[in-house]
Amino acid sequence: MSGIRSLPIAEKATPDADVWRRLSTFFYRHSRLTLVLTLSLPLLWLGVIYLGSLGALLTQSFFYLDGFTGLVRREFTLRTYQELFLQSNVDIMIRTVVMAALVTVTCALLAFPLAYYMARYASYRVKGLLYLGVMLPLWSSYLVRVYSWKLILAQEGVFTWVVDRLGLTSVLEWLLKLPVVGGSSLSFSFIGLFFVFVYIWLPYMILPIHAALERVPKSVIEASGDLGARPGYTLRKVILPLAFPGVVAGSIFTFSLTLGDYIIPGVFGNSSFFIGQAVLSHQGSAGNIPLAAAFTVVPIVIMITYLAVAKRLGAFDAL
Repeated sequence: MSGIRSLPIAEKATPDADVWRRLSTFFYRHSRLTLVLTLSLPLLWLGVIYLGSLGALLTQSFFYLDGFTGLVRREFTLRTYQELFLQSNVDIMIRTVVMAALVTVTCALLAFPLAYYMARYASYRVKGLLYLGVMLPLWSSYLVRVYSWKLILAQEGVFTWVVDRLGLTSVLEWLLKLPVVGGSSLSFSFIGLFFVFVYIWLPYMILPIHAALERVPKSVIEASGDLGARPGYTLRKVILPLAFPGVVAGSIFTFSLTLGDYIIPGVFGNSSFFIGQAVLSHQGSAGNIPLAAAFTVVPIVIMITYLAVAKRLGAFDAL
């Protein structure tokens, strides 16, 4: 009897529940409308805030700074881009691209062995400790890590003390006397700048490569060995092609972040500018906003070209 009496109560629906049921039925039957409403806010943010800002930036690059009045003339012209390709500015772009390429290649060479060990040989306990070691630097402030390396690489820092104890002071002095990469100390040289870039961005290369190696079937590697392939051949012909999307994903982080960074070059570099520093200088003290906008177009064009080439090579097929 209790079950019979409770049946009408269970079937009774409140007005709010009936409205929600009708709404869910409506959106279920109109899947395209549901998709549009779901993506409207993210696309609005992307289109107005992000793409709108890029559009305004691109527009500013076609204006120019009047050298006589010091005011920005809002007239469509290519004078700013002519100024962008002066030899001094081209040197800045080449210096930045070369540094970004060196940092990316070095991070890939350092990250791949560690990522491969984590994916294939490390136990769960060791893998957790390695994950912690890779992620732990990212938990601290970016500025804290940068200025910590400033103290480590200083002339009176820990690194110089260790080099002196190992009897390698003459080697360090020889490196610092090199004409382009050297300086008064590691904290004011391209060598130190390179070390810090690699340290800061290395985790962004390790994690994508590890994720790509985790997706490589172990049976494929075993089959390569069963068919007579040596470990080196298996690495070149089987593992590297399958892990290549992870390398590309990591290189996008390391390359683009090095291109746009202005804090590390400002702390460790000498008077030679990088693109980020040039943008900050022209936008701030110089007040040449059109040239600063033109400088920011350079890394955008470089990354678009890089991504297009990587996509043509099939690097994103397995991502």
